[in-house]
Amino acid sequence: MALFGLRSDRAVAAVEPAETAEAARLAALQPAYPTPRELRAQAVHRLQIGLFGLAGMLLIVSLANVIMDRAKQVDRAAAGAPAVAASPSATPSTANDPLVDMGVAPELPVSSGAKPARPAPRPTEN
Repeated sequence: MALFGLRSDRAVAAVEPAETAEAARLAALQPAYPTPRELRAQAVHRLQIGLFGLAGMLLIVSLANVIMDRAKQVDRAAAGAPAVAASPSATPSTANDPLVDMGVAPELPVSSGAKPARPAPRPTEN
């Protein structure tokens, strides 16, 4: 009860037995100032709570960091793995064409030595 400004039971027991019950009741209602030992105990308790709070936050942040590192490793491993072609007849030259992989554009055979033909320029009419 010392935290709330009331005397503790030991302070009431220290009252002279000659006093009346009314005097004991009034003495119990007087504010009790904490002793240096109680102040030190309160300070140690606050320090313990603060340190446990900091340790808990450090544990939570470390756990989140480990989870994020693992997620990044999985993303890197998935990005480095060769992509599975959508069609089983896809050739290595069309593996780089995302439209063919999705099935939007037709698969065109490309020979390794020949370059794709460019359209001829239009003749100008003068």
